[in-house]
Amino acid sequence: MTAAPLFTRIGRVNILSIENLEKTVKDEPLFTEVTLGLDYGEKVGIVGKNGCGKSTFLKVLKGEIVPDEGKISLRSGTNMVMLEQNVTYKPGCTVSEYLYEAKDENIAILKAYEKAIEEGDEKTYVALGEKIEKENLWDIERAFWAAITDMGEEFPEDTLMSSLSGGEQKKVAIARALATRPDLLLLDEPTNHLDIRSIEYIESWIKNTPISVIIVTHDRHILNECCSSIWELDRKHFYRHPGSFSQYLERKEERILMDEKEQARLQTILRRELKWLMRGPQARTGKDKNRKERIEEMQSSLRKVRDDRMTEFSSLERRLGKKILDLDNISKSYGDRTLFSSFTFSFTKGMKIGLIGDNGSGKSTLLDIMDGRTLPDTGSVDKGVNTVFGYYDQLGRNLESNKSVLDYALDLGERVSYTKGEDVSTARFLEIFGFPPSFQRTPIGLLSGGERRRLYLITRLVSNPNFLLLDEPTNDLDIETMENLEEYISSFPGSVVISSHDRTFLDCTVDMLLVIEDGKVTLFPGNYSEWKEEKERREEDKKKEESLRTQNVKKDQRTREKKGLSYKETKEKEALEKEIEDLEKRVKELEDSFSIPGPTPLGTLQERTRIYNETKSALDEKTERWLILEEKAGE
Repeated sequence: MTAAPLFTRIGRVNILSIENLEKTVKDEPLFTEVTLGLDYGEKVGIVGKNGCGKSTFLKVLKGEIVPDEGKISLRSGTNMVMLEQNVTYKPGCTVSEYLYEAKDENIAILKAYEKAIEEGDEKTYVALGEKIEKENLWDIERAFWAAITDMGEEFPEDTLMSSLSGGEQKKVAIARALATRPDLLLLDEPTNHLDIRSIEYIESWIKNTPISVIIVTHDRHILNECCSSIWELDRKHFYRHPGSFSQYLERKEERILMDEKEQARLQTILRRELKWLMRGPQARTGKDKNRKERIEEMQSSLRKVRDDRMTEFSSLERRLGKKILDLDNISKSYGDRTLFSSFTFSFTKGMKIGLIGDNGSGKSTLLDIMDGRTLPDTGSVDKGVNTVFGYYDQLGRNLESNKSVLDYALDLGERVSYTKGEDVSTARFLEIFGFPPSFQRTPIGLLSGGERRRLYLITRLVSNPNFLLLDEPTNDLDIETMENLEEYISSFPGSVVISSHDRTFLDCTVDMLLVIEDGKVTLFPGNYSEWKEEKERREEDKKKEESLRTQNVKKDQRTREKKGLSYKETKEKEALEKEIEDLEKRVKELEDSFSIPGPTPLGTLQERTRIYNETKSALDEKTERWLILEEKAGE
């Protein structure tokens, strides 16, 4: 019997309390005076710029980093689980072993049980075995493998973690976090490097599982669909916004407008006070010392409320010719696996196209073929003479360079042109994208992942392309930078192809999709949400057609069949009864085996799960046929 979740045991109560929390890194405060509370079952999204301290905040909550000040109180008995951005594991670790590397109290019980068996400590393993049975902890391993399967992967238990791709490793890490039965789940950018199918699985899990979740993500769809409140980290302070992400945006705009009015009021007062300060010495006496101190205080409190936006900037338009890019009957395979075949397409000016498909379906390969980095197995790629690509790829964005931010950008030129016929210095352009002058001399090697990607993105956009190829451009970018990119793409006069797992980003930037599925590339005339709705409608129509067809077949059979059973049908019914009895025994045997740790004579847990599903399916099929015969026999 599965233990009841904490939500049903204790109701809606406070599970986490944070009081006056502060943390400083390298003499720079990340957050100060943080006082927040979290109820059980509450889903919270944390938003803020890259590098502002969101990941550090989660690690402080988990206890991996000690705060400078403040107190964190966690309700007794709460199992807190954290999924970090980067997947780490021991050398030689297999997928199965990775599950048992989790620092989790339930996993610790399972490991202690196995150790007691190895050491022959009967008293310990009997006691632990009773606890495991009571809490149904054997189900953790089944849930782990089931989550991996639901995200579209199948791994043998002895698969090395090091042999998996980054996206596959992330899925295994997510499966472990979900399977270990958290009461409070901390997620740090869980959607990075995942395909849309896996992201929708995570979204559904968060929405439908009654536990507490704190998630740092730039996926606005998840923030809007899953979160009941937003915690915004802005200029070292947290702001709590009840409601969805959309409601947060409305409240944030209201807060900014109020802040702007206050700043405008301070500027008016300051101008008047500065005029007084500029008057001759005879107008000032020692009694005005406090007034001068107030002027200095107002000057220090003045700040920019809104960050510079990208709306006025775009790269200088480079003229496109009549021919832009023609793909004629191209195909690509690796070994026995065909990514896509017989794909023909001609790009025209102004096309904004999204590229979607599961991880490993060939999205990056198709972009590489367009750019000329990879040759197709068959067909031809014909690029127009005036076509100039700006390719934001999966490799170059790592920016392994010893140069400073400014020196790297200056390699592209000292001035950046934009559509008004004017230009700004490269340093100023960097500042608008979140790299202030004090930051521009920082070596690239010291930048965070999100900062490197933002810098790499800038260099692609200002390199004067007329055809953008963007491969997962939103990974590790903060929401503000993503919104800037959306605005840039909307006003970009050339052609754009975007491979992205961010559904909101696709909806905001593209008007058609190229879908890679089952070895084929097909065109859909609409954005992601429209494609999803159409897909769901077709699947529903298909189910209705199949159901109606089945009903009609059964109706026709009943109409044609004579009453009673023929000799052949009688023998079939008798054989079915024996087969059903055998299958029921087999199902019971497999169900009993799930409480046994490790491999059994019936196979590994993964093999037993597969056999169990196949056996259940066969039992259902034969039982349905027996019922039809039984009904006919009674006529």
